[in-house]
Amino acid sequence: MKRTVLYVILGVVIVAAVLGAIVWRSRLARQPEEETRSAVVERGTMLVAVSASGSIEPQARVSLAFDAPSRVAEVPVEVGDRVEAGDVLARLDTRPLALQVQQARAALALAEAQLAQLQAAAQSEEIAAAEANLRAAQAQVSAAAANRDQLQAGPSDAQIAAAEAQVASAELQQKATQIAHDRTMEDTQDETRREQARYDLYAADKAMAAAQAELDELLAGADADAVRASRANVWAVAAQRDAAQAQLDLLLAGATGEQIADAEAQVAQARAALELAGLSLKHATLRVPFDGVVSEVNVTPGEMASAALPPVTLLDTSRFHITVSVDEMDVGRLAEGQTAEVTLDALPGIVITGTVERIAPTATLEGGVVYYDVIIDLVPTDTPIRADMTANATIVVEELSDVLMVPTWVVRVDRSTGRTYVHRQVGDDIERVDVALGVRHKGVAQVLDGLSEGDVIVWVADSTPFGFERQ
Repeated sequence: MKRTVLYVILGVVIVAAVLGAIVWRSRLARQPEEETRSAVVERGTMLVAVSASGSIEPQARVSLAFDAPSRVAEVPVEVGDRVEAGDVLARLDTRPLALQVQQARAALALAEAQLAQLQAAAQSEEIAAAEANLRAAQAQVSAAAANRDQLQAGPSDAQIAAAEAQVASAELQQKATQIAHDRTMEDTQDETRREQARYDLYAADKAMAAAQAELDELLAGADADAVRASRANVWAVAAQRDAAQAQLDLLLAGATGEQIADAEAQVAQARAALELAGLSLKHATLRVPFDGVVSEVNVTPGEMASAALPPVTLLDTSRFHITVSVDEMDVGRLAEGQTAEVTLDALPGIVITGTVERIAPTATLEGGVVYYDVIIDLVPTDTPIRADMTANATIVVEELSDVLMVPTWVVRVDRSTGRTYVHRQVGDDIERVDVALGVRHKGVAQVLDGLSEGDVIVWVADSTPFGFERQ
């Protein structure tokens, strides 16, 4: 039994050894194919370029807004609409603004009339009217003064006697009405007649009470408040009389230079107010300033337009450009007019030509690195470019002729020293060679030292790949 188990174990070991040998041989068979990837050092022409990223920007991006918040009456456009200069984008409710224009126009007409009146000689009709106003004001002063004097002196005997007679008459009338009321209540059940009797008695009671109150007031004399009110009335009508006198004097003397100048200033002010109201009415309608595309609509009819959020944003898509940030180590190699190749993440495989239009004169600091904004103008194209697409720009700054070149995938970096090196094939042997590299562009590196034209470089997977490429 034990011998049988031993045989089984030996059999399993032998099978495993055979399988391992087969796998090892298959790997050995594939290894030469993996390790024979090579490249030849060649001479040629290289482009020196600066690469940077940015986003597509339209020729113009304008946020249009109303001068003042008001209720929106109309929004005839939607996001994505193509519009032409002069088209209506949005309109406010213009009724309040139209009323303001009418009021301003009326105020201007009044100011102009007052100026014309001052500049014209006084007419006889105007003088006669001013004299009549003065006489009426003087009569009011006299009447007010008499009333004041009467309150201060108290009632006369004749006034008291008249008031007492009025009270006696009211009492007789009340008694007669009372008798008629009682008789009606006893003799009839007609509700209409009974209601009339009650009303007549109520009126008679009120008349008697009023007559008695008037008599009591005369006997009590005027109180301090009434006297003060009469004095104030005298002062008020006296002021009106003085104003009427001044108006008459003005008509007789004619307007002064200061008065005319003041009236002219009021006309100018009224005219400016009318122009301002007219502008507000005009700006209540947002119109397209240039042909473009509507990119944002932030209002709907019926709501109040907010001053914080632009109602409509418009794009001028007649041309596009990108703004990229170039560090200070590379910006010195750039110049306006240089050609750039632009690719878009959204449209792989498509290359758009551009031109360096402007380089910012001052830098910006981001993360401790100094950058300069560079604007690249794109050549018009049928490519469906859209604003804010991510773009990558390569700006060719120099062309190097007759230089040694190797593909960057054969270059490795020593982890301990940081030096770059390659594996060169010499006969059947492979040796490590340190190399000095220059510029890199599109997967190709310039060889400055360490290799010669025709050298065969072999890829060996035993080190750190050349993991960066400076364009």
